[in-house]
Amino acid sequence: MTEQNQANPDAENHEAQAEYPDQPQQDDDIEPTVESVVEAVLFASDEPLSVARLADIAETDIKHIRRYVEGLNEKYRNGNNAFRIEQIAGGYQMLTLSPYNHWLKKLLRVRSDSKLSAAALETLAIIAYKQPVMRADIEAIRGVAVGEMTRSLMYKGLVKIVGRAEVLGRPMLYGTTRKFLEVFGLNSLKDLPKVEELKKPPS
Repeated sequence: MTEQNQANPDAENHEAQAEYPDQPQQDDDIEPTVESVVEAVLFASDEPLSVARLADIAETDIKHIRRYVEGLNEKYRNGNNAFRIEQIAGGYQMLTLSPYNHWLKKLLRVRSDSKLSAAALETLAIIAYKQPVMRADIEAIRGVAVGEMTRSLMYKGLVKIVGRAEVLGRPMLYGTTRKFLEVFGLNSLKDLPKVEELKKPPS
């Protein structure tokens, strides 16, 4: 009776190595585990995946996902791998580490419709830091009309209408989207650089 009730000290350590015996094997040397399934899904995904979505795909509990991610990142650090699993836009995504950007830029071709001009970046920055913000307030800061620029940012999926201001005429309020977080590698708006950090250092 004592032996039956005794907890197995290795049970939790082996949980991540739980296999999927009913899945067809195409390679006798590969035995999928919950942890490796989480890794494979994140590797294949081109967008952040929520903890709930990962748990659903990997057929495991939500509470285990973070432990698997931590375990995988520990392996990547120990193996000096060029990537990590990061929290982006409220989910997890596998990303290449920034020291490799120099070489990746030689490989990646940025789509023309994703390119942002200096004026577009300035408008987007104002919206990101001031949201929810009226178009009139954006124009007051920039000193030029931003109607067309705002529509362009909305077309690219970086900006959206988030409501209407409680002032005369009830003008629309603008804010950033989930795609904005993904494009700029942010988990939430709290991760935006502080305004003080953006100021030029004294010469």
